[in-house]
Amino acid sequence: MTLDLTPNDISAVIAADKAHVWHHLLQHKALETADPRIIVEGKGIHVWDAAGRKFLDAVSGGVWTVNVGYGRESIANAVRDQLIRMNYFAQSAGSIPGSLFAERLIEKMPGLTRVYYSNSGSEANEKVFKMVRQISARHHGGRKSKILYRERDYHGTTIAALASAGQPERAALYGPFPDGFVQVPHCLEYRKQWDVENYGERAADAIEEVILREGPDTVGLLCLEPVTAGGGVIVPPKGYWERVQEICKKYDILLHIDEVVCGMGRTGAWFGYQQFGVKPDFVTMAKGVASGYAAISCTVTTEEVFNLFKDDPTDPLSYFRDISTFGGCAGGPAAALENMRIIEDENLLANTTAMGERLTANLRELAERHKVIGDVRGLGLFQGAELVADRTTKEPVAEALAQRVVAEAGARGVIIGVTNRSIPGLNNTLCLSPALIATPQDIDTITAAIDGALTAVFG
Repeated sequence: MTLDLTPNDISAVIAADKAHVWHHLLQHKALETADPRIIVEGKGIHVWDAAGRKFLDAVSGGVWTVNVGYGRESIANAVRDQLIRMNYFAQSAGSIPGSLFAERLIEKMPGLTRVYYSNSGSEANEKVFKMVRQISARHHGGRKSKILYRERDYHGTTIAALASAGQPERAALYGPFPDGFVQVPHCLEYRKQWDVENYGERAADAIEEVILREGPDTVGLLCLEPVTAGGGVIVPPKGYWERVQEICKKYDILLHIDEVVCGMGRTGAWFGYQQFGVKPDFVTMAKGVASGYAAISCTVTTEEVFNLFKDDPTDPLSYFRDISTFGGCAGGPAAALENMRIIEDENLLANTTAMGERLTANLRELAERHKVIGDVRGLGLFQGAELVADRTTKEPVAEALAQRVVAEAGARGVIIGVTNRSIPGLNNTLCLSPALIATPQDIDTITAAIDGALTAVFG
């Protein structure tokens, strides 16, 4: 691909970036002696940087977002046309794309009926927490206000979202946090806490133990990722989700599934929870909803939850008194409608399943030759490979070595991810989430780069 940037253009962009941009997740001391990465163009599954170097993007924009790939003119045109016609009005009113996308979305989510728009996954999750607190105040006399979250899961960057972060390094230095957020144990069998046969059921039973300790009448919500993302790509074991649902029903606890990463086809189903037969009360989503072409997130609920906020129309405090400014931007749902059409028309759910199986097989083959791979896990085009210094003891490799693998893969033209400053001593899982359009050749290119990177770092 030819870039129409002159060397002077590139120098000016880099200078402006270094002087004025505060990047995400980056220690800027490093930029005193090195230039920032500037991504200037994308097409399909590839991106190009300011120096003209081409990379296969195996992380969908760095954070599991660009599900249908780069350069989709039809999405850009849908957004452009909508913004010219009507770009924004507060979500206290409706819009054509907002109404139509909500209808299409609900068609994919049996049992759920209502869509609340905002602009990020963090915000979508905060809406749930606020809804639960309001339900507690109005319908439980202030009881059932506690929110349970799982160790190694992650739900966003705001203070309340970080209060529900099962990743200590993400939350470090940002407290004090709001009261009423309580952690339950993780369910990663590879690093199991209990030596039992039915590990999934036992891990779910640990949630019940926390509920009983806290008092069932104090717990209002259980918030879980269907597949843990940044905490190490953890697929819950067999029996886990069935038991979780039993526990929530038993103690009248609302179930919130955070689909910010897994939603819109990432696992091979429209939503990750649908892989396990789960029936949630809340589902939140962002990232892949519009594949990064416009900002949008959704908090989706059942009609039963929705009705709790209109029980007394004469009470000025009975409705959900919340607003998301950019939840009223019509470009988001316009992009989301076209994004959904592409997934359907190009049969990307089936492709995700097929390419995910190929990626899993390739990674397991690599594990036969590289003893540093201790575990391969994932679902669809959402895969992880945990790196260990010793397979017997499962001692994790140092975070710096895992980061070197990422750098070596990049040197071979493939951008991969790794758990990053999330869990002390366990930032050792390579993360792979290529666009849902990935081909067999793309999958083989990704794993060949990892093969070369592991050899370069570990021999």
